[in-house]
Amino acid sequence: MIRFFDILISFFALLILSPILLITSLLLKLTGEGEVFFIQQRVGSNGVLFNLIKFATMLKDSPLIGTGEITLANDPRVLPLGKYLRKSKINEIPQLYNVLRGDMSLIGYRPQTPKYWDCFEKDHQKILKYQRPGLSGMSSVLLRDEEKYLENFSDPVMTDEKILMPFKGRVEAWYAENKTLNLYFKLILLTIFKVFRPNSSVFFGLIEKMPAFQKELENILDLQVKG
Repeated sequence: MIRFFDILISFFALLILSPILLITSLLLKLTGEGEVFFIQQRVGSNGVLFNLIKFATMLKDSPLIGTGEITLANDPRVLPLGKYLRKSKINEIPQLYNVLRGDMSLIGYRPQTPKYWDCFEKDHQKILKYQRPGLSGMSSVLLRDEEKYLENFSDPVMTDEKILMPFKGRVEAWYAENKTLNLYFKLILLTIFKVFRPNSSVFFGLIEKMPAFQKELENILDLQVKG
């Protein structure tokens, strides 16, 4: 049933958002480095790699310089137009095509590169391996300002790999084991809401029987603030 709604919603979303897709494509072609799409291999269902599609928002060689695969707030590798696309999440819209193809679901764990997939704990990998990754999901809503959070740590790369990624794995494994159509739609609505109200805590009042992820996240973010 969830796959049916993935196809239905992503198809109509692509139709409705097609003017934004066309305008953004044109602007990217005329600015920055002239690249429209960023395509990168990510780990999908059953461990099969697929090509994830985003609008290009950073310099071409970004994964090879600076903080590598993670992006910080005010990251100098982000192009001027890219800052707006990332803040508004317009850069993620092309992934609706991935959803339509069956590479992804609208809701699930965020698809990772092999390097970051290995940062999930093994027990959580076993649970997530047979799930489709998502355009959004539990960790996407909880960590809406992840780039800003990471900038507050003295070693953002280590923090992401050793602390935030295992936390994401726990959160997403919980969703995979408690997935219902009701929870799926709640997370879609919360994703849209968080685009406009990123600092809102309404999330925690809408998800019933959720473990104390909010408190755990607060503890993580208090661990190692940059001096």
